[in-house]
Amino acid sequence: MTFKEKIESNQFIVCGEVGPPQSCDGDVIRSKSKYFKGYVDAVNITDNQTATVRLSSIASAKILLDEGVEPIMQMTCRDRNRLAIQSDLLGAAALGIRNVLCLTGDHQTIGDQPEAKGVFDLDSIQLIATVSEMNRGFLLSGYEMKTATAFLIGAAANPFAEPFEMRLIRLHKKIEAGAHFIQTQPVFDLEIFTRWMERVVEMGLHEKTAILAGVLPVKSPKTLLWMKKEVPGVKIRDEYIHRMRDASDPEEEGVKMAVEIIQTLRNIKGVRGIHLMPAMWESITPTIIKEARLNTTN
Repeated sequence: MTFKEKIESNQFIVCGEVGPPQSCDGDVIRSKSKYFKGYVDAVNITDNQTATVRLSSIASAKILLDEGVEPIMQMTCRDRNRLAIQSDLLGAAALGIRNVLCLTGDHQTIGDQPEAKGVFDLDSIQLIATVSEMNRGFLLSGYEMKTATAFLIGAAANPFAEPFEMRLIRLHKKIEAGAHFIQTQPVFDLEIFTRWMERVVEMGLHEKTAILAGVLPVKSPKTLLWMKKEVPGVKIRDEYIHRMRDASDPEEEGVKMAVEIIQTLRNIKGVRGIHLMPAMWESITPTIIKEARLNTTN
């Protein structure tokens, strides 16, 4: 079953995520693919995450595709104007890539080359609308293509950023622009996330798109402390930091926390799946999938 078919069904969805290397070594992607094949429905390929130069998301997605893993190609607005965005989307479609996650992108000042000029010709909502228009067979110029794209369109949502209601307004706009699925920021505050999902359900947005809740397994308390301090809009309850600090085996505790969060998320109304984000720890994916009793036939 393809990712699109899974989205259109009532089955529970499981996605993963891979960060490309800071080199042209495609074998890194090939090696990481084995941690996801047979365990998840699709895998995100990040697009110069943290504004750091990496192997392109298009090339990485094609490598995953060749390895038998369905990719979700991330595309950010930071690095491309509308000409380059549409050209890259056409190229990805020609290579057989069918899923795209539309993002604004981390600001270049937080990356390894802060002097780089950000483009931001389009924002993430306009990017979603652009892909929708291309799916209808038209470029932004109005030119009608002989062959339309057929992308499944994804978008991101942050339930934890303020103001709370504005997050819901942006989510609504992304869905209206054409987003078929939504991946949220990692959940480390179940109380806020539950409140956000209650509003999503009240607004009926869960009926128009598939909400995939983000889960980020961590190896050490340093990761949580860094995220809490440095990543805007992230909410991390102190109990998770204390648990990691007190654990005799932090990695084992990190897995346990991720599994517990997944089990709670599965029982929240409106949640259609999990987006597992094992940053630089892709090898832990099979363990978490098994311990959480997730599988691609759920």
